[in-house]
Amino acid sequence: MKTCIKLILPFLIIIVFSSCTRTQMIEYWKNPEVDTLSLSKVLVIGMTPNVEARDKFEELLTNEFEARGIDAVPSLDIFEPKFRIEGKTEKELKVIEDVLTANYYDAVIYTKVVGVENRRVFSEKYKEKKYLDIKFKDEYYNHREILENPNYYEEYKIYNAETSLYCICPTKDRELIWKGYIDIVDPKSIEETVNDYVNLLILALEEQQIISKIKQKE
Repeated sequence: MKTCIKLILPFLIIIVFSSCTRTQMIEYWKNPEVDTLSLSKVLVIGMTPNVEARDKFEELLTNEFEARGIDAVPSLDIFEPKFRIEGKTEKELKVIEDVLTANYYDAVIYTKVVGVENRRVFSEKYKEKKYLDIKFKDEYYNHREILENPNYYEEYKIYNAETSLYCICPTKDRELIWKGYIDIVDPKSIEETVNDYVNLLILALEEQQIISKIKQKE
């Protein structure tokens, strides 16, 4: 049953967001040993050299956690903008964890872009009906542009992002609770991209009972 849920959930999330967003849930993993989870204080880290995007992302995700009664703190309130987890030794990571534990953090949610893909698609004009109701000869001549016009194809980028939720409880060693992979397709603006990503991430965490849904006021 858990396997079925894992396969179906990303599909359902994609359907929900396909008409209004450029973000897509590709895959996720939840620690099978974690049935229920109670978070009290979370450090929110968005890793990108674009400080504006990082600030917006961390602020919005922090607000979503706090709306569910979880104390959350954006990493920009604690670390310098150029701070990175990558490259840290085990000793350095342990020092960071000890500081967070001493300040009552019990989890870290960490998002980063792990890859970028270039994709090419046919120009949209060739989807028009007048280009479908034609004979072979007409189609051949109409599409000579493939060889002659370099703009016949449109290029766009897909950013492969990864979000991981770690427990930093004193009795556990950076235990991975949840990891999700989300593709950001041809982003047009920072605000739109951040909103779409956070909304999709929150929906996934709610569906997998990592966080609770916001209670509606009666």
